[in-house]
Amino acid sequence: MPTNIFDNFFQAEAKMFLLATIRIALAEDASDLTSMGLFTENDTAQALIVAKQDTIVAGLPIIPMVLEFGGDTCQAHLNVDDGDRVSEGTMVAALQGPALHLLKAERVIMNFLCHLSGVANLTAQYVEALKGTKTQLLDTRKTLPGLRFPEKYAVLAGGGKNHRLTLADMLMLKDNHIDRAGSIAEAVTQLHNAHTPCPPIEVECRTLEEVEEASQCDIKRIMLDNMDKETAKTALEIIPKSIETEISGNISLENIREVAELGPDFISVGKLTHSAPSSDFSMQFIPLN
Repeated sequence: MPTNIFDNFFQAEAKMFLLATIRIALAEDASDLTSMGLFTENDTAQALIVAKQDTIVAGLPIIPMVLEFGGDTCQAHLNVDDGDRVSEGTMVAALQGPALHLLKAERVIMNFLCHLSGVANLTAQYVEALKGTKTQLLDTRKTLPGLRFPEKYAVLAGGGKNHRLTLADMLMLKDNHIDRAGSIAEAVTQLHNAHTPCPPIEVECRTLEEVEEASQCDIKRIMLDNMDKETAKTALEIIPKSIETEISGNISLENIREVAELGPDFISVGKLTHSAPSSDFSMQFIPLN
């Protein structure tokens, strides 16, 4: 994944949130009194970031962004691109600059890199399981507070696709909304009347009756939520081709292929972000003076 994909993703609001998260992460560590007691402002160092396992990489372009908060005297050379699969022992980045700045940034850099690479790596496993089917893998909004945009970017780096970044990107009707309106049809009508132009609408359905009602509405997508295999199969036969289909709920690496073979356009998986194990990297310091 070329760096320009990162730059294209982190525009405007997304970049603002990322920079705010970096700022908070650095502030959480307060002053590095340990390093300040052992190094001077004139001490320089090189740091090498090495993969300790085979993994997809994501988050490397965040490294220079973190370093910029310590001034413009640090340099970062990224040896691979986000989305690349690297083997254990691969040096993915080399950093050089004032030792105090590198040491202060170390844990923040590693937290981003390890977590986002873990999300990308797990995503890639799900994408691999879907090969040969028409189904595309989606993430969800089950993200860590403050990390919505980085985590969803990591899903892209792993080969998945984003569902909706914010509540405004697609209007999703759930049971609470439908109960308020009185019916799916009435809820859809109210949304079209409330917003001009109206963003795409998705309806979450739990029963075949709800699927039948939603299929008669002016909507973009129907989500089949936590349906058993036979019910989902019947539901997909009901939904017209003009409406996209999505299956969600209790999806795992063990069953996603079976679910995809039912023929939905999308499968959304919360585990991509809320349960991805971190990838293992180490940062090795080499004092220069």
